[in-house]
Amino acid sequence: MTETSAGRLPTAEEEDRFWALVEGAWAELGDEPAALRRALLTRDPSTDAESEQLYAIDAWLDRFLERLRAASADLSPAELTALDRVVERALYDLDRADIHEVTDGSDDGFLYARGHIVALGREFYQAVRRDPRMAVLDGECESMCYFFAHLHSERVDGDWPDTGSGISRESGNNSAGWPS
Repeated sequence: MTETSAGRLPTAEEEDRFWALVEGAWAELGDEPAALRRALLTRDPSTDAESEQLYAIDAWLDRFLERLRAASADLSPAELTALDRVVERALYDLDRADIHEVTDGSDDGFLYARGHIVALGREFYQAVRRDPRMAVLDGECESMCYFFAHLHSERVDGDWPDTGSGISRESGNNSAGWPS
């Protein structure tokens, strides 16, 4: 277990498992969404050309989430909590003013934009962390923000998982990302 003064962080194994589940769910959908994800990842962020790719990939998000749900069907509550911790941390790490400048939106809208970044996979997530201009305006995936928390809740009589991280995925909570 990895601990900080703020609480428990995801382990490298938990992160790898999470991203493997995400990539596996996308892989099941075939070549078209793979090409769209690649196009978003390799585009020149200084152009407005992402809108066509964004709307095209958004048409695949519900099917992606269905595949992710199916891949998570046999996970225990402890495993779901660990995966929720990874999502929580990824959303927290993206909670930055420079990323918000690109995605825009209200607090909830910015959370959903960060969910969209995470849903598009590890490479896109890392690309946005390196260069916030890689994020896209109007990208939203609210379901990704609490995906594993909802699965946990469904399986454990409505109980929300306690990730033990001491952080919040909600917008504006990463003080390092919002310098005064």
